[in-house]
Amino acid sequence: MTTEWNHVTVISVCLYILISIACNNAVESDINCLKSVKASLRDPENLLSSWDFSNSTEGFICRFTGIECWHPDESKVLNIHLSDMGLIGGFPVGLKNCTSMTGLDLSNNRLNGPLPTNMTDIVHFLTTLDLSSNNLSGEIPVSISNISFLNVLKLDNNRFTGRIPYELGGLSRIKEFNVSNNLLSGPVPNFGPNIKADSYAGNLDLCGGPLQRCEGEPSKTSTVVK
Repeated sequence: MTTEWNHVTVISVCLYILISIACNNAVESDINCLKSVKASLRDPENLLSSWDFSNSTEGFICRFTGIECWHPDESKVLNIHLSDMGLIGGFPVGLKNCTSMTGLDLSNNRLNGPLPTNMTDIVHFLTTLDLSSNNLSGEIPVSISNISFLNVLKLDNNRFTGRIPYELGGLSRIKEFNVSNNLLSGPVPNFGPNIKADSYAGNLDLCGGPLQRCEGEPSKTSTVVK
């Protein structure tokens, strides 16, 4: 009986340790995420001055400017809102360590360069991604089509080039999509009737969907002659 009780006690202690380590690692991961974001972006207006990592109190990052946590006393990032802060730099790849983040708003800043090709690995669980009104360039990564929980995707007012990945049409939860005022061309994804023509305005030469038919695309009113 004593031996069995000792085994149960050892197992219980081991489980407690494993759970504690997992929780601590999760919290540490989110802290490292924000450290990386701050290090990778220039902040000329010093608007991230509240991001002071010398504090070790549980939930301290939840009091940072632009950070919303799942719980105010737990350092687990839910949303990041850093719109219109004059931030300069590339897309922060350190965001991959905010493993439970569902919303990211970096709009109206001075972000530049291409987006990472492996966006799914960095922001896998996002429901909202707003990178509008920056200076981002290059092609829109196909991997965004695998961020399957996206409801809102705003990439307007940047300098994206090439084609819009047709695979984005597979984002079944999309309610808002905007790529207006870029340098995009070619056919647009098929989102159905929810996404209107103004979501594509101000590009080089887009077609299909709510826009004019692409060259060589059969007319919707055409009939097959047997």
